[in-house]
Amino acid sequence: MRRILEPAATAMAALNMTDQQIGDLRAVLDELDEDPTVEALVANDLEFHRRIALGSGNTVLCSLIESLSGPTTRARIWRGLTQEGAVARTREQHSAICEAIASRQPDLARSWATVHVAGVEEWLRRALQD
Repeated sequence: MRRILEPAATAMAALNMTDQQIGDLRAVLDELDEDPTVEALVANDLEFHRRIALGSGNTVLCSLIESLSGPTTRARIWRGLTQEGAVARTREQHSAICEAIASRQPDLARSWATVHVAGVEEWLRRALQD
């Protein structure tokens, strides 16, 4: 569900977020320490995605995404603990998403969001198989 909803919200955010909202989104990225705890990384990740959903301007879509965030928190923590390079990968992808939104490129924003969520999904599939 996240792979469908979040890219759509991210594309909409690229068209609808105000300059202030984009600045606030960048501030969320800047709040993360260089070597964060897993808990800090997950909290930052949840806030980043929440702000994008709000920035989509679609309250129903935002509500759906927020309802999916809670049940995925445990998987996000597990990934942060077990996947090598998870912090760097998350930072890189979040920055790319933010820049696509800031440059008002909805297709690029959608693509980066798809890559981001699909990567987590693929990691989870492999982890569950092992």
